[in-house]
Amino acid sequence: MTRTSLFSSVLVAVLAVAGWTAPVYAAAAKAMPMFEVDKGWPQKPANMKFGDVSSIAIDDKDNAWVLTRPRTLKPEDKAQAAPPVTIFDASGKYVRGWGGDGPGYQWPEREHGILFDAKGNVWLGGNSCPENGLPGLRPVTDDQLLKFSRDGKFLLQAGKSSASKGNADTANFHRPADAQYVAATNELFVADGYGNHRVIVVDADTGAFKRMWGAFGNKPVDAYSCEVISYKEFKEPGPPQFSIVHAIRVAKDGMVYVADRENRRVQMFDSNGKFIKQLMKGDAIFARDLAFSPDQKFLYVGYGKGIAVVDAKSLEYVGTIEPPGILGAGHHIQTDSKGNLYIAQTTAGMQRLLYKGMSQ
Repeated sequence: MTRTSLFSSVLVAVLAVAGWTAPVYAAAAKAMPMFEVDKGWPQKPANMKFGDVSSIAIDDKDNAWVLTRPRTLKPEDKAQAAPPVTIFDASGKYVRGWGGDGPGYQWPEREHGILFDAKGNVWLGGNSCPENGLPGLRPVTDDQLLKFSRDGKFLLQAGKSSASKGNADTANFHRPADAQYVAATNELFVADGYGNHRVIVVDADTGAFKRMWGAFGNKPVDAYSCEVISYKEFKEPGPPQFSIVHAIRVAKDGMVYVADRENRRVQMFDSNGKFIKQLMKGDAIFARDLAFSPDQKFLYVGYGKGIAVVDAKSLEYVGTIEPPGILGAGHHIQTDSKGNLYIAQTTAGMQRLLYKGMSQ
């Protein structure tokens, strides 16, 4: 041991005795991706008011497609409401917006998830239920997903509002939280979600059912609750069914990662639903959201007040991203081609974390 390393070890030991502990994100033994808050992003128009920021998708040009909830604005701000879908370019400048009720489709009552597919289409869904009692919402359940062109032209509705018959239903979703497009098979993998407790895969052109599965690859069963049920005890391996299937990502190698939020675990499957392994962290709220690093070496997972870095192959926890000024763990997160992280933090707004390379 060198004199410098010996001194460092002694210093850490002395501080530990004094009650100090190193930050989790700095204490990881492995190299960690580093980030700092981009204080200049986004550049929102001065005359626009944004509702709760639910989700952010990134397109092939690193434009950020932000999904918000205009109905959450205060009555005095609704005249200046930004459209539900707003686009910011890679520099953070506002480009345009669109969305909302229109002919031929049922716009979600409570906007939740948005994604951009490899064909240049935008998908979105919602998680409203009639029993939630939120002001300004119609008494319907969001059991559908919508597909639009990038200029907002309606293309497809899969499922119908207030039509779900539960986890066995192959024609409707039930308050879907998130989705991921897979170009190789032209499939949409859906985190379905708040009402159901399953992953369901559909054809991206027609919305036709292909397959589905629950936690550990089990058959999903009905246990519906409009209210979010939070648990206090977490013991491996956890319940045999998903709770809220809140986020989903599919890797280039076909591995499927599912965020089971209230059970505080991420489960990994093959593309047919065969269970591979899981990572559970019961010490703080875990598995809020998911995103890949551009090389897919890391899986980013909302955790506590920051974002956990997880080895995507082994599902081993590496450390936590928590730079000064971070909004939090996010409701949904996404990355761009440069490795920057985007956080949609509902009532707290939105944020971009700039990728600053790897720690030494």
